[in-house]
Formats: sequence, C-alpha cells, structure tokens
Amino acid sequence: MNAPENIDLPADWEDDDQPDPGQRRGRRIALIALGLAALLVLGLVIVVASYLHGLNSAYEKRTVVDISRGPSDGERPEDGVGQNFLLLGSDKRSAEAAKAGGVSGQRSDVMMLVHVPDDGAEAYIMSFPRDLYVEIAGHGTDRINAALAFGGPSLAVSTVENYVGVPVDHVALIDFDGIEGMVDTLGGIDVQVPQDFEAGGHQFTAGTQSMDGEEALTFVRQRKQFADGDFQRNRNQQAVLKGIADKLISADTLSSPAKITDTVESISPFLTTDDGLSGSAMVQLGLSMRSVRGGDLHFLSVPYGDPYTTQGGASVVATDEESMDVLREALREDDMGTYYAEHAGAY
Repeated sequence: MNAPENIDLPADWEDDDQPDPGQRRGRRIALIALGLAALLVLGLVIVVASYLHGLNSAYEKRTVVDISRGPSDGERPEDGVGQNFLLLGSDKRSAEAAKAGGVSGQRSDVMMLVHVPDDGAEAYIMSFPRDLYVEIAGHGTDRINAALAFGGPSLAVSTVENYVGVPVDHVALIDFDGIEGMVDTLGGIDVQVPQDFEAGGHQFTAGTQSMDGEEALTFVRQRKQFADGDFQRNRNQQAVLKGIADKLISADTLSSPAKITDTVESISPFLTTDDGLSGSAMVQLGLSMRSVRGGDLHFLSVPYGDPYTTQGGASVVATDEESMDVLREALREDDMGTYYAEHAGAY
C-alpha cells in the first residue's frame, strides 16, 4: 500500500483539541484566580472562626445559674410573644456565692425588664423601683429587690414573672465592677445628667457629660441628691445603660472585633447568666437585632403607686395594679409600641 500523499489544508483550519498559547495562558490565570479566591475565603473562615472561638472563650468566664421555678413559685406564665430578658445589677458577689451559682445576701440595686418584639427591630427597657412591694414566693410580701437575696437569680426571675404575667426567657446579673470595666473598655460613654451635683469626688453637670467607668459607677449609685431619690436613680441607671448601648452599637465598636472581644473579656468575670444564654444564643440575638440603633431603645418605668411605711416600719413603694394590667396586656400581645406611645414619661 502506497503512503498517503501530503494533503493541503485550508489556511483557517485549527485543531480544536489543541488550544493556542493565548487560550492556555487565559485558563491558567483563571485557575490561579480561583485558587486565590478559595484561599481568601478559607482564610476569612479561619479568622472568623478564631474570633468567635476567642469571643466564646471570654464569654464562658461568666457564672452560670439555673432559673428553673421551684415548687413554691407557682405556675410559669403562658408563653407570650417576643422575648423578655431580666437585667440585674448589684454589688460584688462573694467568691463562695459565685462558685455555688447563687448570690445569697445580695439585693439588686438595678432591676430592668427588656422586651424585644418578635421582629427584633426595637427594645423596650422597663425599670422597677427597688422598693416596690410585691409578693415573693415563699417569703410573703417584700421589696422586689429582696428576691435576689432570698433565692438568687432564679427567685428574682420567678418574682418578676409572677408580677408582670409573662415569662422571662433569660436573666443576666452584672456586678457594678463589671459595669465600670465595660465603660472603660469602650473608651468612656456619654450620659445625660439631670442636674448639677457632686459625689465621690466627681462633679456632675446638667446636660450630656462624658464619663469613664468610675464616674459612671458613682453616678448610678446616687439618690440622696435628688428630690425623688430612688426614682431618679432609676432614670440615671437607664441613662448609663443608654450610653453603654449607644457605644456598643456604634460603627466604631462594631467595626472593631478586638474592642468587642475586650469588652466581653472585661465583663465576663463579673457576669452571671442562666445556662440558656450561651455564646451561640448571644450571637443569634445579636444577628436578630443587627439593625437596632440607639433611637430604637425605649426606656420607661413599670407603673407604681405612692411610697408608704409598712406596719413593720419599712419604707416601700406601693403597686398600681390597674395600670400594671395595661402593661401586662401589652407585653403578652407584643404591643409595646402602642403602650410606649401612650405612657412614656408617665413615671
């Protein structure tokens, strides 16, 4: 058989299986780009995972307690709409009390109920007068802040649940030293001061005042300088909480993972929460409220009656059950927006 003759091919003919050098370079560049993108994504995942691990490790330094209701606490209120958090502030716990998960002998100078609606777009922070005279399961009628001393966070939670008629989903108790550390870690906060006064070697001037941790702590403890005593102290506590919240959700803080981690690190040793308020739960809460800004935080007081002296000689604050029923319904129905519009500044 004769060998085939040379065949003349058309000038524009190309072998599709053999890409030209330009195509090969393009493919190599694309593959390199994809590889770099994959490395960047992997690096980002590692950084985020490391950050969250560090954040969780810092948060786990808190004391954890059980807030299950005891036999004498009565039935827990039926589930309402939205979430409710009980915030407690007090002086230092003893090491023994913290280790045991209790705070025996300690009264809560700060008691606030935070209601977060289902949509997570706002938050309503309600203060309780510390001398409000209410039923405390197993202890009769007493000042509401005594519940923490009688039975720790668990009894404080059940006392508030019984009084407001909605379940408390989580509790957080912070020692005042933790508040001081938080304010300092944030670089100070701006607080609205109601009037000129001096306390603890610090001068406070009416209007917006920048405070460091020690100044903020001194400010929230004062009551004798004010005509309405504890009631103004409640408002001052809310002013400091607002200052902290404004700084925490500011662009400066949110854009600084190191500052967030340092803040958590500074308060965790002074923090007690229920076991359900885990690190992952806090992250989920933060994500659900990521659009909240300072103007979306609404501060008010629960209704109360006049101060009076009991037969035993104790100075207490009466409840206002008729007005409380209106608040209870608003909490159950997740209609705090309407309630706030109608009752803000009433107390």
